Amino acid sequence: MKAKTITKATVKTPASAGKTISAGVAKAATKRVAKKTIVKSSASSPVAVTGPAIIKRTEPKIINMALQGGGAHGAFGWGVMDKFLEDGRVQVEGLSGTSAGSMNAVVYAYGMLKGNDGARQAMHDFWKAISDAGQKFAPKKMPWDIGMSQKENPLQDMMKSMMSILSPYQMNPMNYNPLKEVLEQQVDFEELERSKKTKLFICATNVRTGKVKIFHTPEVTSATVLASACLPQVFQAVEINGEHYWDGGYMGNPVLYPLFYYTDSRDVVILHINPIERPGPPTTSADIANRLNEITFNSSLIKELRSVYFVQQLLDNGWIKDEHREKLKYVLIHSVRADNAMSDLSSASKMSSDWAFLTMLRDRGRALATEWLQHNFDHLGVRSTVDLKREFL
Repeated sequence: MKAKTITKATVKTPASAGKTISAGVAKAATKRVAKKTIVKSSASSPVAVTGPAIIKRTEPKIINMALQGGGAHGAFGWGVMDKFLEDGRVQVEGLSGTSAGSMNAVVYAYGMLKGNDGARQAMHDFWKAISDAGQKFAPKKMPWDIGMSQKENPLQDMMKSMMSILSPYQMNPMNYNPLKEVLEQQVDFEELERSKKTKLFICATNVRTGKVKIFHTPEVTSATVLASACLPQVFQAVEINGEHYWDGGYMGNPVLYPLFYYTDSRDVVILHINPIERPGPPTTSADIANRLNEITFNSSLIKELRSVYFVQQLLDNGWIKDEHREKLKYVLIHSVRADNAMSDLSSASKMSSDWAFLTMLRDRGRALATEWLQHNFDHLGVRSTVDLKREFL
């Protein structure tokens, strides 16, 4: 699939800046701005750009990112990463991903072979391909569907009922997975394997042992990504080198420890897709199941964050002998949390491939990332911006 060409355009002062800028200042600012990919923020655009990027800036801060899964809600993560790429003040050393997070990680790393703009284009093209593939199997919308919320999905309810009786080995004996075709069209895994630019850590669950399996960059193929996103009620277990794997979210959503051991950066930015907190108890069967799913897929991450806090306490309180302190990395934890941005969405919407819905999530992610950078960028490399004791103990 050929990527769409993003044309260059003259940079203009954003109208949304909310400030009056004199002609002289605007002209001077324009001279400091390089020609850059500028497109309109719309569902049909390759990327959504909020304003010009100033060349004059210091070296980017090096961070690691941990990307949660969440089906179609992974498009929210696309938006966050797109804004980080556009902003240009951070550079990702390592990416740990699970399920949809693993797809974002792999597409990002592949696109980065062509720089920030290449990564933005690759992520746009991937999610558009996901939408196009999904629409082939989605039922045609009828007039009475207009106004139906994402929570009301009779087809999905019917599929859930069938999956409670029939396994994917019975419902899908040929083991067809449209994601495989999309991944292999959008990512050259042989070229990705040779990449030294971004370290990948893709998480899956070993069905036999019940342990987490981390696939490093040289091991990453379409099969490893599909294994990371293999919901056992929907797809047959993915076999790799004689072992079978299910979705990585059962053991780590996402895992953090590879970012401690195999990267140099101390900063870990966790991109949450599943809300950690929700107001009030759920009362409907669907909402109860959705909340239970969120708690289950957040549990392993919360346990790991508690371990991080324990090590921080050892170092902060001098409980480690000086000769051993250098053996431990003091990790700085940051969170881009979707509690408010995603709280109005149900589990049913995780199966949506509607392009308008995916780009809406992208734009929500971009908006939250813009706010997050404004409040937290200066703290990167200096201190954690998450109070682990208050939030998770």
